Amino acid sequence: MDTWVLLAVAAVLLGMGLLLALRRRKQASASTSRHKKPSLEALDTVAGWEPQVMRILSSHERDAYATLVKALPEYMVLGQVPLARFLRVPTRHSYAEWLSRVGSLSADLLVCDRSSQVLAVVEVHSSRDSLRSRQRHERMIRVLKAAGIRVLVWREGEIPAPATVRELLVPGDSTVQAAGRPDATRPMPGPLSAIPVAEIDEDTLPGELAELREPPPSTWFDDFESQPTASSPPPPRVTGL
Repeated sequence: MDTWVLLAVAAVLLGMGLLLALRRRKQASASTSRHKKPSLEALDTVAGWEPQVMRILSSHERDAYATLVKALPEYMVLGQVPLARFLRVPTRHSYAEWLSRVGSLSADLLVCDRSSQVLAVVEVHSSRDSLRSRQRHERMIRVLKAAGIRVLVWREGEIPAPATVRELLVPGDSTVQAAGRPDATRPMPGPLSAIPVAEIDEDTLPGELAELREPPPSTWFDDFESQPTASSPPPPRVTGL
């Protein structure tokens, strides 16, 4: 008889212990919920991420930019342009996955013709780059070369002279004009891309063809699903092909 009494008392005490533990857990959960940070959707874009202006190019990239402008005054030189802005890829696989791999990466400097067709990319690398950063940029370079875009990799502090750059990108024409004073009447030299690019004035193209050659709008990716659908808009075109 005493044994049954002891077992009953033990069962009651165990039950009370479990109830107490559950009550404490609920209280802790409620306290955490009260102090939990608001969801990302509830945060105001400006208040949650207070913006601060930054330079587009590093000091070494600015040196490379100045060299390119001096060496190639009749071309356009642009800085830090995302690959998704000037490359197009098939959407049989997830476009969001491509963006996460290389599409969101930016080319340091782009050399373009007068119609903004990308002809060459210049990457300015640093010895301080992490292994992961080097791997991502190597992948980016493979993508650019696959698109037929000439890629040059320069090291910080080892930017070549303008005459060397012009001879490298425009073989047989080592003339370097004064920066900011391009000769508008001088014909464009041969394309810098490994694949010939027709010298077509964008303004003379038929309306429909000119529309196809335009880059995507800056908001093109806002509502893009990770998996392409039949109603998904076509991705931006490839330049350099």
